[in-house]
Amino acid sequence: MKKHFVVVSYDICNDRRRRKVMKIMEGFGERVQYSVFECRLTLAQVGMLQKRLRRWVNPQEDSVRFYFLTRRETGRILVMGVGEVTPERRYYVL
Repeated sequence: MKKHFVVVSYDICNDRRRRKVMKIMEGFGERVQYSVFECRLTLAQVGMLQKRLRRWVNPQEDSVRFYFLTRRETGRILVMGVGEVTPERRYYVL
């Protein structure tokens, strides 16, 4: 299955909901900033993530953004300061 590089950012007004969103995101990607995650996901996983987030995101107050980047675009990401772009895993340890 093809994995997509997805940057997910969020702005959640309520502390309790923000903590829940953060915990959900930790299961899907790598935190690169306080409310920004880099994820490598199949479209099915993106759908599952969105479904889990819907319970905690208030559409009148909060914002969650999904940025889908191509391989070429991810190669052009520049990081100033600490950190690096989340690498694509070629193998998994079970």
